[in-house]
Amino acid sequence: MKRLLITLLKIAVSAAILGYLVWDATHGEEKANAFANLVDQPKHWGILAAAWAACAAAVLLTFIRWWYLVRALEIPCRFSDAIRIGFWGYLFNLAPLGIVGGDLVKAVMLDHEQPNHRAKALASVLVDRVIGLYILFIVASAAILLTGFWRIEAADIDDICWVTFGLTAVGALGLGFVMGPERWVGPAVRAVGRIPRAGPPLESLINAVRMYNRRPRVLILATAMTVGVHGLFAVGCYLIACGLPGNHPTMAQHFVIMPLSAAVQVIPVPVGPTEFALDYFYANIPVAGAAIAQGQGLVVSLVYRLISVLIAALGAFYYFGNRREIAEVIHEAEQEQ
Repeated sequence: MKRLLITLLKIAVSAAILGYLVWDATHGEEKANAFANLVDQPKHWGILAAAWAACAAAVLLTFIRWWYLVRALEIPCRFSDAIRIGFWGYLFNLAPLGIVGGDLVKAVMLDHEQPNHRAKALASVLVDRVIGLYILFIVASAAILLTGFWRIEAADIDDICWVTFGLTAVGALGLGFVMGPERWVGPAVRAVGRIPRAGPPLESLINAVRMYNRRPRVLILATAMTVGVHGLFAVGCYLIACGLPGNHPTMAQHFVIMPLSAAVQVIPVPVGPTEFALDYFYANIPVAGAAIAQGQGLVVSLVYRLISVLIAALGAFYYFGNRREIAEVIHEAEQEQ
């Protein structure tokens, strides 16, 4: 019952966010332009197909990165298995199919197929997530500096840039400490583990990251792949905007907009935060030529969400061919969580 209530709450929050964004985007004649243009004006289907290809390549690269991290821990996982498990995890991260997240599903499935590697399986998933999240801020910080994004005279943009720089610096210090010598880190990690409730999972996360402490080349290559992932997603979002009617920010600006919008996915609701962030940036960034119509960011984010679903559909044969196995994994993942 508790899991059901939490899931219903997540869905309700997502619906409330999207409902507000749609209401705001269609409230008044001027604000209805984005949705009206989407229906009435021609779309560039070739560009939208290119956007799908860029996003699909980014998703595939995340699977390859995770497979590389798994292999680095000497877990005998085939590439085809990593793709299959990756699609399962991607599907469960897309929609509220229950309280279980895609990362936990990946770890449990890998443990099912490669017994006696549970700790390493969990470590690979956690490190994959940590690298993916932290590199978001590195890409955004670099793009802010290279594009002069902080000079934009718009509400809160300057504050957002400085918060991004701050989180990037804090993350660097935190990872530098976590990857430090055992004689320094060990006592601190054990002290963290004694914090009520939050301590044990934090200790597990830190220990998982430290499993790669002696594999710097692995982390460097995984980081490089992650930069490619976020770059492809930024290009994909920009191509979506180009394929739809209406004005939009530049490609360079999307290298700031998309990582920061994706970063809010850490908020544990299925949809809504990313759409809200993308709509905010589109509404507050000045562009050359005609102004961006109110709601344009929401339209772009909804098409991006649709493209994500279409990418997940590539793995449909995995889902329908292994329904019993998936049910077992979901049950075990719920118990683990």
